[in-house]
Parts: sequence; structure tokens; C-alpha cells
Amino acid sequence: MKTNDSNSNDKDQTAKPKILPLPNGPYYLIHDMEPKIVDNIQNFKGESLSAIRGITLCRCGASKNKPFCDGTHSIIGFSSEKSSGGRKDRRIDYAGKNITIHDNRAICSHAAECVDNLSSVFKLNNKPWIDPGGATLDAVIETVRKCPSGALSYSVDGVEYRDQDREPMLTVSKDGPYIITGGIELMGDSQFGEGASKEHYTLCRCGASNNKPFCDGMHRDNNFKDEKN
Repeated sequence: MKTNDSNSNDKDQTAKPKILPLPNGPYYLIHDMEPKIVDNIQNFKGESLSAIRGITLCRCGASKNKPFCDGTHSIIGFSSEKSSGGRKDRRIDYAGKNITIHDNRAICSHAAECVDNLSSVFKLNNKPWIDPGGATLDAVIETVRKCPSGALSYSVDGVEYRDQDREPMLTVSKDGPYIITGGIELMGDSQFGEGASKEHYTLCRCGASNNKPFCDGMHRDNNFKDEKN
């Protein structure tokens, strides 16, 4: 199957921000990979020092300065270990007359964009829970493209449409995960799920996901709140 990669290599990947999940610590969001002179610091020769620019973002869920890290992860003993073991990491194809919808439940952030916007296609508690013929082609495509986690994608005429052409952005969702769009690179050894998009995905910030660093919807079960954002 062919894949239509809207967010292609024609853009300068080196100019994009990057995210590094630090072991048992925060996410390091690197804004600028080109080192810049840092004010008020020098070496023993009196020479200015340069560094890349970035910020640390809380992912233990306990920072008093959300979304920024305040070091609380070290106090509460936060673990960044993935506990799911990838047991549910499997993509299922739901084929219709004009469209095939691909779904990987293991990486769903439970934002409910699908069931809230198109319940005639996405039917909770039904088996199968996806009916590709339950709405018009345009309506199905529009709804699938709203999926923030990349759990959903679709194929038409044998071509899979997974990514979108967007500027890099990290959005702090309301009482939920960090929503990543625009192909921000996730550094380190994080394993994306089967069929997952690398143009858009969601990162846990409540600290309770079983699929760290990715969100698995545990913020809802734990009633995670961030009153400031």
C-alpha cells in the first residue's frame, strides 16, 4: 500500500523543533538546534559560551508550574518506564466501499473526536466499532483527520493518508496530553505504534500512561487537572 506523506522531506528537518523524553524526568523541547551565545556565562578564558535553546516540560503530572517542569518528578520518584509491553499494539483495517479506516487502539488518547463528531461511523460498545459506510466519504475523511494521536488514518484507492502539512506546534491540551503536530521529531528510543503517524501524536503529561511517552487516555481515569492551562 502506498502512503501519501503530506509532511514530506522537502522541508528542512534540521530547522524543526525536537522533543527528547529524559529518563524518569521531563520532556526537553529543543527550540533551536543552532547554538546561540548565552548571556552571563563564560569559560576561564573569558570567552562567551553557546548552547542550543530549549525548555523542560512536565510529564510526571505533579509540577506546580505546569506545563513546565519544576523538579517534582525527582521528589515523587516518577518512572518513565513503559508498562504496557506493547501487547495491544496492533492496527486493524475496517474496509468500506470507498474508504478503508485504519485504527490502532494502543495509541489512542481518547480525545473522542471521532465518536463525538461522527457517531454513525464510530460506534462505542459495538462490534465492529467502526462502520466506514456510515457517512459520506468527505465526512469520514474530515473526522479521521481530527484524530490527534494518529491512532486513526485512512486509505482511498490503495493510497494511505496519514499525515498533514502543518507547521510544527506543541499544544497543551485542557487536562490532557501534549498534542504534537507538524512533524516534531521525537528523539530517543521511543517506539511508535504500528501504523502510527510521526507528523502528529500525543504525549502523556499526567504521568500515568501505560504506554509512555505516548498518551493512552489514563488522564481521564485519574481525573488529571491543570487549572492554569
